[in-house]
Amino acid sequence: MAAAKPVGKPGAEEETAPVHRIRITLTSRNVKNLEKVCADLVRGAKEKYLRVKGPVRMPTKVLHITTRKSPCGEGTNTWDRFEMR
Repeated sequence: MAAAKPVGKPGAEEETAPVHRIRITLTSRNVKNLEKVCADLVRGAKEKYLRVKGPVRMPTKVLHITTRKSPCGEGTNTWDRFEMR
């Protein structure tokens, strides 16, 4: 006796679940903590057998602020230069 194969409609394909893409942007002034959180996210995704691309490191933005030292505005023009990464 021959085994019977289930017959489906011709041209009908199995429906697959839609692909959801997630992009997470993390910002912090403390790089060590940022790396730890990122590693936790990647580890959690891999435990669920999800595909992970990244992390992708973005260039560091630097904020420069130049301000006068004298509060009253008189005297020699002396300046303080501050930066925040």
